[in-house]
Amino acid sequence: MYQTFDSAADGSMGPERAARLRAALIETGVDGFLVPRADAHQGETVAPHDERLAWLTGFTGSAGLAIVLAERAAIFVDGRYTLQAADQVDGGVFEVVATHETTPESWLRRALPEGARLGFDPWLHGRAEFDRLNEAVSARGGALVPLEPNPLDTIWEDQPPSPTGAVSIQPAELAGEAAAEKRALVGRALEEGGIDAAFLSLPDSIAWLLNIRGGDLARSPVAHCFALIRKSSEVDLFIDPDKLDGAVMAHLGNGVTVHPADALDGVLAGLGDAKVRLDRTSAPVRIATRLETAGARIDWGRDPCALPKARKNPAELAGMRAAHLRDGAAFARFLHWLETAVDAGEALTEIDVVERLEAFRDDTGALMDIAFDTICGSGPNGAIVHYRVNRKTNRALSPGELLLVDSGAQYRDGTTDITRTMALGAAPDAARRPFTLVLKGMIAISRARWPKGLTGRDLDPLARAALWRAGLDYDHGTGHGVGCYLNVHEGPQSLSRRGGEVPFEPGMILSNEPGYYRNGAFGIRIENLVVVTEPSIPEGGDRTMLGFETLTLAPIDRRMIVPDLLDADERAWLDSYHARVRDELSPVVPAETAAWLSRACAPLDTQ
Repeated sequence: MYQTFDSAADGSMGPERAARLRAALIETGVDGFLVPRADAHQGETVAPHDERLAWLTGFTGSAGLAIVLAERAAIFVDGRYTLQAADQVDGGVFEVVATHETTPESWLRRALPEGARLGFDPWLHGRAEFDRLNEAVSARGGALVPLEPNPLDTIWEDQPPSPTGAVSIQPAELAGEAAAEKRALVGRALEEGGIDAAFLSLPDSIAWLLNIRGGDLARSPVAHCFALIRKSSEVDLFIDPDKLDGAVMAHLGNGVTVHPADALDGVLAGLGDAKVRLDRTSAPVRIATRLETAGARIDWGRDPCALPKARKNPAELAGMRAAHLRDGAAFARFLHWLETAVDAGEALTEIDVVERLEAFRDDTGALMDIAFDTICGSGPNGAIVHYRVNRKTNRALSPGELLLVDSGAQYRDGTTDITRTMALGAAPDAARRPFTLVLKGMIAISRARWPKGLTGRDLDPLARAALWRAGLDYDHGTGHGVGCYLNVHEGPQSLSRRGGEVPFEPGMILSNEPGYYRNGAFGIRIENLVVVTEPSIPEGGDRTMLGFETLTLAPIDRRMIVPDLLDADERAWLDSYHARVRDELSPVVPAETAAWLSRACAPLDTQ
């Protein structure tokens, strides 16, 4: 099986580990230290070697920051993780702070002693984050102090080693473009912008650029490496050479020079007066400092691979559609099994559900990995937005409750991410109205049309309008970008009121996942993946519009819907979507599942 249910993180060790870190800081001569959930590549997924925040605090979420001072400590998490952090972290050591209420910078302005020296690992912070924190520290008359090596690493005796996964080739028929064509595209863009080279720290950008994939991270098929692409389209790749076999070396070709990772400083030092593009959000502060020391001129701007990677080409879109058909068949088998087992009174737990869903995906014969640890929350566990079941929290499914399952798969031709919220037996009355309001928001995004130039921030209110009218909301973004056999969370596009600033372009893939969460009772989320398209202009229209095509194929639990809350257009969309799910999946699932699909996808007025 792909998902494990035991975590090395232990919040009960927080007091002892925080005390040891404070002792190490005294020896280093600083008054505090920043511990982000990050690695040198600034990706969302980190290897066990880099799980410093989890080791120190016990918090296992995918985003967070701890600040440890001599007398106080806090962990900062966003709205997805406030309940989880409160459950996992020793509140006697770490104050749990929601970032939508109090930012780390505002907390530092109150908590940091006057004139304090606050240590940080320069490999683990981008310049944008550094500048925000530095402003707050400077306001207290203090200073941010770079520390190498990381003092936390010196006290983590059993820290796992750095990953050494093998690199593989992403075939051209799936990538849609040869790596040389991609390098030429990025090189031309740099030359046109008067830029000599760009430093790449995001492993998925390098994987896209060179048509490679890796095995350094669970769930994300990327390799830990850095790269420097020059305006000539030549690339310097900094990677452990043991990860590359002869076939990969031949694939990289003469346009890519492979260096061991420890050669990076020397190459940067040779850039002299070159103008080098760095991304404020992803390039480590350590790289900017090294370039400035060498005399290079830094051009702060977006990673030049980000937008072309986000705009999926026809081959990638074909692969994503094939992956979603395959995954939809596996998910339909899972839903049929779940409903049958619950109706039969079979005793099930959350872990049973996760393992059975993985088994159906594994039966496809094409599963490379799951896309992320499956979120499977029954009853009150569903209200924990990014809940990850483990053997301590594993809960038995109970009739009359809701089950929220957010899961995805990595196939060689595409990445999937789907959430469905199901009634376990009879639908609970208290949840049907909010479920329908969430569904209205999901349908609104699915049906949206908008003029070119709008961003995710512009569209996000469509998903929330029905909830807002009822005095309800949710504390996470409505959607994130998705890679093609790459990271399930991909920028720069997003559907969010915070950070959704990149205009949508055809070929971009996003999730569409509004939700609602009632603490201690249930959680609701409905998620499909969608791709930005250029629909035909209606008769009488005079402006090009963009829209969404839905990729995900899976029934939505009709038992949970209050039909009278849907208008005629919403009903028509739902019935049309269900007809498509039934027609496309029925030929590729067992006969008994096809019969179940006919019932699950029947028109709403027949329930």
